[in-house]
Amino acid sequence: MYVLDKSQLPSFLEAMAAGRTVFVPAEAGGMTRFVPWQAGIQLYWEENPVISPKELFFPQTQVLYGYRTLGQQLEILSRDEGNSPRVIFGLRPCDAAATGIMDDVFLTKGYEDSLYRSRRQNTLLVVLACRRPGPACFCTSFGLDPTRADNADLMLYDLGAEWGLEAVSPAGQDLLAKPAGPVERQAAAPEFAGDFPLEIKVDHLPSGLRPMFRHQVWDIMYQKCLGCGTCTYLCPVCHCFDIQSHNRGVQGYRYRCWDSCMFSDYTLMAGGANPRPTKKERVRNRFLHKLQFMPERYGKFGCVGCGRCVLKCPVNLDITQVANRLAEVVANA
Repeated sequence: MYVLDKSQLPSFLEAMAAGRTVFVPAEAGGMTRFVPWQAGIQLYWEENPVISPKELFFPQTQVLYGYRTLGQQLEILSRDEGNSPRVIFGLRPCDAAATGIMDDVFLTKGYEDSLYRSRRQNTLLVVLACRRPGPACFCTSFGLDPTRADNADLMLYDLGAEWGLEAVSPAGQDLLAKPAGPVERQAAAPEFAGDFPLEIKVDHLPSGLRPMFRHQVWDIMYQKCLGCGTCTYLCPVCHCFDIQSHNRGVQGYRYRCWDSCMFSDYTLMAGGANPRPTKKERVRNRFLHKLQFMPERYGKFGCVGCGRCVLKCPVNLDITQVANRLAEVVANA
């Protein structure tokens, strides 16, 4: 393992930022998220940032292309392909796992999203191993290791007065060779301490949920939901989007923006038809998508146990309580 005195971290980040953008966890705009590193910035290490790094690969609003008309001719304007090299420094193993799920969604099953691919291929992940669970963490319910991420380029460990760094990929090894970098030394990764406050029982998931689509349990589960979409916007795995156009005179642009399956018009069709007309159908879809549909399609649950939705839902509609209630119904069926 390589070690770096914590006082040397700014110099290490400065060297890493030569020729690339380094995103770090910090407070910005009244909340914690990943922002471009600059000298003097105060890094946030206490808990997982409220805003996940999802937006760095899948921006909340993203121009697909611009256009303008010249008489009868249409000109397509260039767009930002997201080809600049980047590093996300300090994301947690759950967010790294979420990035892997997003890779499956946008880069597999016979379809590749070129804008997502260009950003993902040009981004290195420096993953911070957790030392203790947060107030709403349950990543181990889905088999994740809070101290490790298989898709990391570099693992980062808090050793007290020092940072420990371990290369996972050749690109991660290159980061360690930067000037002002760490030195190689014998050091052990710290032990994970503490019990997880939440747990999902996944023994009967996802196969046991197949008969649950029309079960009366949904008649009760949805009632607290406000349909605000907070859960989907904060989730590092949710990836629903809409495509809109903005026109002004002879020019405009087409853009992609986040959407939410919790919104009443998400499935609204021309002519007014809506297969999910009430919150009941929308709540059912959200939880079945994460606990049944995603595992059946990608072999992974659509949740990594980061706890953001649990902490920020204004009515405490807790996914662990929902999932465990579903598991209970399945077990007793």
